[in-house]
Amino acid sequence: MAEFGLPVVLEGSYGEGGGGLVRAALVMSALTLRPVRIENVRGATRFSGLAAEDLALIDFLKVCTSAETVFAEPNSAQVSFLPTRLPVGIDATLGLREGEDVHQNAPILLNALLPVLARCGRWCRVHAKGETYGHNALGFDAFAMQTLGVYRRMGLWAEADLLEAGYGRRTAGEVQLDVEPSALQGVVWKDRGRLLSLTAVIAVSDLAEDIAERGVSFLSKLAQHAALDLDIELVRPNAGAPGIHVSIFAEFEQGFGSATAMGARGLRIESVVQQAFEKFLVWLRSDATLDEYLPDQIAVLASIAEGQSVFKVSRITQRFLTTIWVIKQFMPIPITVRGHEDEPGIVTFKK
Repeated sequence: MAEFGLPVVLEGSYGEGGGGLVRAALVMSALTLRPVRIENVRGATRFSGLAAEDLALIDFLKVCTSAETVFAEPNSAQVSFLPTRLPVGIDATLGLREGEDVHQNAPILLNALLPVLARCGRWCRVHAKGETYGHNALGFDAFAMQTLGVYRRMGLWAEADLLEAGYGRRTAGEVQLDVEPSALQGVVWKDRGRLLSLTAVIAVSDLAEDIAERGVSFLSKLAQHAALDLDIELVRPNAGAPGIHVSIFAEFEQGFGSATAMGARGLRIESVVQQAFEKFLVWLRSDATLDEYLPDQIAVLASIAEGQSVFKVSRITQRFLTTIWVIKQFMPIPITVRGHEDEPGIVTFKK
């Protein structure tokens, strides 16, 4: 059993000051066996205090690290997490708590857990319930096709399945994730290399057939006009309520990028498709090896992988810089970010 030492104390309003900080801190604590105390939890957001998805993550990590917790309660302004052993493999479901304001994003939770699951020493199956497609949030298709694609290049083997779609907050979709114990290696992606694939996924649930067909037709025309050979897949996942979500991906020899857009009541599917396509073209026409969302998704994994990792990012976000700050509080890893916030940059994780 590990001996409790002085905790890493984090100000929860630092930088992005939201859920990304909380997730990174809890996972780094589990991986390093260093206790952590977060004060002023989510202090830079409109809804401060521990959220449902924070508590779901704590519940899982508490079991697999035999941790002690203090103030792990809904809306708590501070929380302490004290792991007593390195993570062990467990199969579990990260369910939804009761309450009107309960919200959790299933892909985000599973992505946060992946570095821990890769180090558990055995095959694990984890289910997460909640939103699977959301506004400005990691969606299932981006997670399954892109984030896990980057992880596979780094030696982490995982497969995700969408059991039920949930479009937006307070929905009860479900994602299953299977993870193998993995030997993690860094990757050096200074340039993209050869284009391997261009793929789009249009997810439509409980809406008229012609709506989905219009979306596919319009996206095909946009791709042809831009001289892109885009493989478009239409999926109709089971869902408790209607919804539309569009994802467009590019995979290179040394790079990944995507863009997404979420449907809304009164918004034509052509508008949703065009939003995603225009955002995707901006990244595709840059020379970045990662889009603006991937760096903070994979930062924890890059920090524990063997060897150096180098990425050219399309935009340095505040969330990514916050995640890097959290990682450095737990381990003395040299992480260099060349560039300014909201601008392109190059990131290096050295070992």
